[in-house]
Formats: sequence, structure tokens, C-alpha cells
Amino acid sequence: MSLIEPRVLKGFRDFLPPQELERRNMVEKIERTFRSFGFVPIDTPALEYTRILLGKGGGETEKQVYRFTDQGGRDVALRFDLTVPFARFTAEHRSDLPLPFKRYHIAKVWRGENTQRGRYREFTQCDFDIVGSAGAGADFEILFMMQKTLGALCGTGKGAVTIRLNHRGLFNRFLESLGVGNKSVEILRQVDKLGKTGKDGVHTLVEEITGKEIAGKILDFVSLGEEGDFDRVLKKLKAAVGEGEDTRRLETVGKYIKETGAADSFVLDPSITRGLDYYTGIVYETFLNKLPGIGSVCSGGRYDNLTGLYSKEKLCGVGSSIGLDRLQAALEEIAGPGPRGYADAALACTEGWSAGKAQVLAEQFRSRGITCEVFLEIQKPVQQFMAAEKKGIPWVIIPGEGQLVLRNIERRENREVPDVEAASAIIAPAAIPGHV
Repeated sequence: MSLIEPRVLKGFRDFLPPQELERRNMVEKIERTFRSFGFVPIDTPALEYTRILLGKGGGETEKQVYRFTDQGGRDVALRFDLTVPFARFTAEHRSDLPLPFKRYHIAKVWRGENTQRGRYREFTQCDFDIVGSAGAGADFEILFMMQKTLGALCGTGKGAVTIRLNHRGLFNRFLESLGVGNKSVEILRQVDKLGKTGKDGVHTLVEEITGKEIAGKILDFVSLGEEGDFDRVLKKLKAAVGEGEDTRRLETVGKYIKETGAADSFVLDPSITRGLDYYTGIVYETFLNKLPGIGSVCSGGRYDNLTGLYSKEKLCGVGSSIGLDRLQAALEEIAGPGPRGYADAALACTEGWSAGKAQVLAEQFRSRGITCEVFLEIQKPVQQFMAAEKKGIPWVIIPGEGQLVLRNIERRENREVPDVEAASAIIAPAAIPGHV
């Protein structure tokens, strides 16, 4: 029988332990932040009825969906995002969900789109939403949680990330004043391409919809946020379109931003429109200041009716999504791969130490928060040191009675330490006599 060639589909990939460890570390930091705000996790099936996912019409999405007929003759598809399944979930379990409901969902989604650098057909999304609250407090909490979460991942230093926000209602009012409000969806989708296409390119695209004169006014309007702080830009926007619910909402959110001392991370930017037409209020995108060219790594906004396709009850919400794969690639490009050790320490396998006895010793380290692998086969010390180095494990513990030998793999040095002090020595290596 001929062997089957081991390979993955185009646009899909395997994750070796170093990459997957880094991903899991990112997810742990994200979840820790989300839970600290009182957000709770949910999960939904990867496979849904196609009608649930595509609603009344799939449009461009339908071309990208992985769709098939299952063994029971049902028309089914793999989820292409986490928002549509959340809408179905909320409508189906409404009676079990206290409002406002704060959820997060970290899971894989699938889209049969053209692959390119940083874009795959299977990827992980990280969504978080507040449903059932129409107030500015919910808008701000999502924004503040974005800032805290990305701070945990990218560093809290000034200028690590910039969150650019706007209000769709304000931009729509401006289009109405120009007499092109009926073309708002088309115009929004073109303005959303500013980061990739540039002003001249977007001007040409908008001109095809509105004509040259109006296209120029639209580009002037979305450029009002290029200079000035939040209040100054808001003043310019009020002068352009007058006051309204949208400017009052932005003013309130700006006040909250100042109260939390987070103003350095936020910019009021009328060019942020978000191309999806279900956004109705505040919208935002997040950029890494050291790598702005990679695009937004966290984006979202407010929507009026999450469950409109599945329920008569109208539920508003506000939420955001982190592109985990894109963010990981960006962070590696900025700072290089992070620490990828399989464990903090490894317990060498030596004569006279049974598997049970070795695990008891390893548990002493684990109880102190030190991940500890037990090597399973007796080998020469140098072979075990090489194995630890290959796995990125910084310490090897050589067991003994009363005394342990700690091998620093990077420095290639051994130190004898009383077994009661060994864990502390690994946690604080400078405490080991002679260690610099």
C-alpha cells in the first residue's frame, strides 16, 4: 500500500509547540483581562444551518463560506465569524441571559478567501460584546477594555497602541447635508479603504459615486482628525455638521477617557467608518504604533439590532474583535518571538529515582507555580541538558538526597542547592550563591 503524503490544505496550517505556546499565552492574558471586567465566556458550534449564517442573503460572504450537505441531507456551513452565531445564540437563549449581557468568545472561524500574508482560511477570532445597554458607559467600557487588553499583550508604555474612533451617525449626517445620504453604504465602504488605498485612490473611488466636487468635500471632512486632540477635533466636527446625539455621545465618551487617564491611547478620527453596514453608532479600529502598516488588530462598534433576523425583540449592543493571528504575527515582527520554553524546569531522570518519587519532587516545584517536566528515560546528563536546551527549558534539576543540583542551561553552570531552597532559587536565580 502506498503511503499518503502528509500535508495540510492551502490556507490552513499546523502550529508547532513554540507557536502554540505563544498563542495560548496570549489567550490567557486576554481572558484574564476580560474576566477582570466581569465578561463571561460562551461557545457555539462550528457548524450551523446555512440559513442561520447567511440570513436573507449572503452576498459576498456566500462566496467565501464552507458549505455542504451533511449525511442527513441538511444544508450546513462552517461559521465565518463569531458575530452571526452570537446573534443566533442570544435569540435562542434570551430567557437565560441577564441584561446587559457581557460575553467573550475565542474560537476558530473559516473563510474560503484568497490567501495572502497574514490571512488564512482558518483563523482565530476573539470577540467581546455588551448586549442590552444603549448607554455611553457600555461604549466606553468596550474601548477601555480594548486598551487594557492590548496593553497586557503589547506593553502598557505610552504610544504602544492607538485606538481611533468615530461615530457613524455623524458621518451619515454629513453625507445627508451633501445630498448623498442614500449612497452612504457605498461611500462608507470606499472611505474604509483609506489605510490601504490612500487619499488619492479613495478620492477616485468616491468620485465615481458622488462626482468630483462632493468627493473633495468628503475627503476634507474625513481629514479633520489629522491634527489636534480629541476636543479640538470634536469642535471641528461640530462646526461641520452641527450638534446632535452623535456629537453628544462622543463628548461623553471623551470625558470618560480623560477620567481614566487613558487619553494618550485614543484619537477621534472621522476617517474611521467601518465598511460593514450594520454599525450604527460609535466605531473604532486599533493600530500598533510600531507597525501601522499591518492594519487594525482590534475593531468594532455599536449596532442597533443584533438579533433582528432571529427574534422580534430588538437588542442593541456594542462590541469588538481582536484578530489573534494578525496580532501575533505583528508582535513577533516587532519584538521577535517571545519565550517559548516547554516548561520552566525539567527534572532529570537518574538512577535510584522512580517515576513516582520523581513526580513527588516535581510537585514541590509545581506547587510554587513553576512548570516542571519530568524526563522519563535514564540518559547521560549531557544528553538531558541537550534535550532541555532543544525545548527551551532554562533549568534542569538533578535530584539528590537533601541536596539538588540546578543546571542553568544558558550559562552551562551547576549549583548545589538544599532541596527546600531549590524552587526559590529558580524563581529568583540571583539568590543562588555565585550566580550573577
